[in-house]
Amino acid sequence: MHRFAKFASGWFHRHKEKGNGLSVSLQELMEERKDLNRLHQKTKLVPSDMAGEVRSAFKGRGIEMEEIREYTFGDDVRDIDWRVTARKKTPYTKVYAEEKDREIYVLLDLSPSMVFGTQKELKSVTASKIAALIGWMAQENGDRFGAVIYDGEKLNTFKSQQNRAHLLAVLKKISEIGHKILTNYTQGKSMGAHPLQVMSKLIRSRAAVFIISDFKQFGDSEKKALSALAKKGQIFCINVFDTLETKAPKSGEYMVAEQGKTLVFDTRSKSFCRQYQKVFADKRQYLKTFCQNMGCHYIEVRNNEDILSQLKII
Repeated sequence: MHRFAKFASGWFHRHKEKGNGLSVSLQELMEERKDLNRLHQKTKLVPSDMAGEVRSAFKGRGIEMEEIREYTFGDDVRDIDWRVTARKKTPYTKVYAEEKDREIYVLLDLSPSMVFGTQKELKSVTASKIAALIGWMAQENGDRFGAVIYDGEKLNTFKSQQNRAHLLAVLKKISEIGHKILTNYTQGKSMGAHPLQVMSKLIRSRAAVFIISDFKQFGDSEKKALSALAKKGQIFCINVFDTLETKAPKSGEYMVAEQGKTLVFDTRSKSFCRQYQKVFADKRQYLKTFCQNMGCHYIEVRNNEDILSQLKII
């Protein structure tokens, strides 16, 4: 047996027995709420103007102006009142009431390409935990939470609501799909443009949408769909990946199998290792650049590291 096949087989059976890293239970997703305590403790240590990207989704720009005051460092320059500034000869800014009851949506990719992991857990497990954390943040903030979950074959849609029972229903479905895809991982397709199109029709203006995926399929149709979605809301693209995707395994001959097809590759070749690393690095940079051009937030999350620290919440 080739080294990679032997390693993957052993890893699978060890973790299957422990029930760790292959799928995520409803209880585990409920416990993601505990991370909010860590979040609050960390946030107290930094100034508000240093709040991270994800946290900004839960501080939407208000629609009712409360007051006009002198501009201070960290204020959004878009809120400067130029008439008052010209009259007072010093910058003044508009202060808006914080927007509540906002729509927070998660587009969760649990398609076959997400059923992969070589260390701590599968990408699908990491993605599910991120979705749960965002749901709990929305719940605490008084926002309406909704989700679109893609399992490689069909979409499971939950329109936004603001109640705990609704959130638990979403988490239960995530857990159920997470268990199902372990036995059906060879079926289905990677997430394409359709889930993005569905989300675009689902949300209202000023909604925040978190797309949690490995973006394995990201061609012209996906770019067009994401561009349309970005015009309607605040978009966060959370790219989940495994360490083995970024760098070839140590020197040796390996075999991989997918959907009945096998491929043998040799990492003893330095040129192969360089090309292996370049392909994935180029893919990440391409997605990042596209997001920046579209005004979307781009965040990378490795499935073997702490989630909170990578989400740039603080």
